[in-house]
Amino acid sequence: MHLRSLGICLLAGAAAAQTTIVKTTTLIDGKGHVLKNKEIVIENGRIAHVADSKRKPDIDLTGLTVMPGWIDTHVHPTWYFNKEGRFESGGRGARSTPQQQAIFAAANLYAILMGGFTTVQSVGAELDGELRDQIAGGALAGPRLITSLRQINENTGDPETIRGFVRKMKADGADVVKLFATASIRDGGKMTMTVDQINATCGEAKAQGLRSVVHAHSSDGARASVNAGCTSIEHGTFLDDDTLELMAQRGVYFDPNFLVLHNYIDNKPKFLNIGNYTEEGFAYMEKALPLVAEVLKRARRHRVKVVLGTDGVAGAHGRNAEEFIYRVKDGGDTPMDALTSGMSVAAESLRLGDRIGSIGEGMEADLVAVQGNPLDDITAVRHVVFVMKHGKVYRY
Repeated sequence: MHLRSLGICLLAGAAAAQTTIVKTTTLIDGKGHVLKNKEIVIENGRIAHVADSKRKPDIDLTGLTVMPGWIDTHVHPTWYFNKEGRFESGGRGARSTPQQQAIFAAANLYAILMGGFTTVQSVGAELDGELRDQIAGGALAGPRLITSLRQINENTGDPETIRGFVRKMKADGADVVKLFATASIRDGGKMTMTVDQINATCGEAKAQGLRSVVHAHSSDGARASVNAGCTSIEHGTFLDDDTLELMAQRGVYFDPNFLVLHNYIDNKPKFLNIGNYTEEGFAYMEKALPLVAEVLKRARRHRVKVVLGTDGVAGAHGRNAEEFIYRVKDGGDTPMDALTSGMSVAAESLRLGDRIGSIGEGMEADLVAVQGNPLDDITAVRHVVFVMKHGKVYRY
């Protein structure tokens, strides 16, 4: 084994089993504050305390910018490019074998972790459940995985059938409910589920103690979902100001996505003519990019709680941090707002704000360090050199 690899393995074992001191010079705490010259004391995978740097460190991150591990609230790790370089989303109809599908997904999750994301929400695939459990048990290296296992749409059934479907999702181990209130952007994004179907989905999710995240491009679909008690609106390309204001009043989170559209366009030959990935569909996506930038700016003006999600699909895994850059350069976010959306605000949206998303006493020891300072130049998020999850070092 290479000496550097051996050193990482020794650090990984030590960090989780005993006290570890991490020295920092610039620390972004995840809640909008910058701390200087601090040491993070880690015990049994959690942060025991943060104090002025005085002792000899076990891990020296001097000169780097240290942050809580990033959170992506919308990914599809089971989507991949097959051996022919064409898009597949696994499951029935895929040309790849089930074994290949599992390997592709595991590799995607590893790439996401190496890119600085220590928690992701997949919305969702049946394979997610096994991947989640293998990662939690330490058999696979990957980010903490939260999943809906499957989705609900207008074809799932009548309201009573949908309620039963939600209960089955909960029984099967889903962490969250995902529903499609509107069509894909490639099909125009119009409302597809009825108000009764949406009410049944979000209402039963709440009854089962589950969050409900909603694919909704149009205002009518999003508004119906907010009124039904959903917890997050994904995409929101065509949202009007009244809907954004309603979301702000109800405390509903908003997850606009830049990376997914850029990724589709950049990888067009690998998707083209598969399902609704047609020339017309790509034209819709190109037209959507300036609309996403505009709706993010209006959401900020309405003080909507914005989280960071990429809708990461095949081609995007491991590049999730590009979303931070698009949010700043195209969406008008300040670097701190963009970063916080992928830290404490994202954690709060997952109901995990007391465990992840910030650096403080009692929090999970999830850390990412980059060369440079993203508050000065947001592209620094591309330069991840250190990743720790629950006190275990995965990249150094």
